Amino acid sequence: MPKVLLLSRQPLATRPLQEWLDRTADEIVLLTTPKAVAGAPDALAEHFPQHGLVDDYHSWAAERFAEETARRYGADLVASTSESDVLRAARLRARLGLPGQDVASATAYRDKVVMKRLARAAGIAVPAFAPVDSPADLLDFIEAEGLPAVVKPRLGAGAEGVAILRGPHDVAAFLAGEGTSQVPYLPGQWMVESFVTGEFFHVDGIMRDGRVVHAWPGQYSGGLAERIHDELHIGSVLLAPEDGRTAVLARMAADVVAALPAAPHPLAFHLEAWIGPDGVPVLCEIASRAGGALIAEAYERAFGVQLAREGLRAQCGSPLALTGQPAAPSVAVGWVLLPPGHGEFVPPAGPCPVPGAEVTLLLDAGAPRNGVAHVSDAAASVFVEADTAGAVRERLAEAVDWWHLNTAWK
Repeated sequence: MPKVLLLSRQPLATRPLQEWLDRTADEIVLLTTPKAVAGAPDALAEHFPQHGLVDDYHSWAAERFAEETARRYGADLVASTSESDVLRAARLRARLGLPGQDVASATAYRDKVVMKRLARAAGIAVPAFAPVDSPADLLDFIEAEGLPAVVKPRLGAGAEGVAILRGPHDVAAFLAGEGTSQVPYLPGQWMVESFVTGEFFHVDGIMRDGRVVHAWPGQYSGGLAERIHDELHIGSVLLAPEDGRTAVLARMAADVVAALPAAPHPLAFHLEAWIGPDGVPVLCEIASRAGGALIAEAYERAFGVQLAREGLRAQCGSPLALTGQPAAPSVAVGWVLLPPGHGEFVPPAGPCPVPGAEVTLLLDAGAPRNGVAHVSDAAASVFVEADTAGAVRERLAEAVDWWHLNTAWK
């Protein structure tokens, strides 16, 4: 079996990689952080005796250390668990002469300007867009395309750093935010695109060698940037097979995966798109990793495959558990992440009465919070399974109403 250098800053206490992978002690060389292995010394000693720890995980020095670690242990493959590692894993493969997703493919799935240029060239609908390498680029785009517009980091994920520009004051606020931004205001870091009005969807699954192995679309309850700005709940419901948008989104996913440079081995993917009144899907973005929040868990309930686990195992040389496209989900399923408020959390006094609703508290009573920090930030999660997608939507709405009536922030 191959020796795998695994880049992961996921805490072993909450994402037990040793339960996902085969023969970890012999095959996996784990590069991680002291924080990620805190509280799991036995798991580290038993399952990952071959490991390297770095304090500044995202530094250039850590990437050099990763290469030295791979050479020391004789790694045959490089795998990663987070979108932030996709490009550095590809660079390591190139330096080490190893197979897997190369730099061209990783760049296309990370850099939204490269991604949309390739998609547009293949005839896939995308918003008007432009790179923003200076203030003049942003102002030129606004003069040409008008407002509203959306500014976002080219390598961003989870709507972090996204700004919706609806008027001159928003433009001024974005330009004035350079001093506090986590993404530097430098060439190659930012882009702008026209604001798209439409319902928002995602397609998730597994791809290999430029084609989709299996996938299924779902509809978000709202936009991700709006979720952070307005402190709303976020969720999604898998579409029904007979829903006309199911086939439309499946076709788009196949077209986008075919348009971008292919990776030879299986990878999870997560695509987001809008569908407006004309019924034409417009690409938001695609990533070569499993969707965040509860998307992978919902997929597992519907198809028996946890996409984050499946994608990681495939990178490590294990065979796919699901090798073809199912005709339909085994059950209609949806989820919601309920946002934290401002103050100390007072949870509901009793269980949720909505049939089929599974509510999990993610905060302790009395926990202080100050609103939504990121897309997946939540006080509780809700899963609903039902006979139809319509019934799932109704029960999720009832559960959200119950939550707001029975919680407080003091």
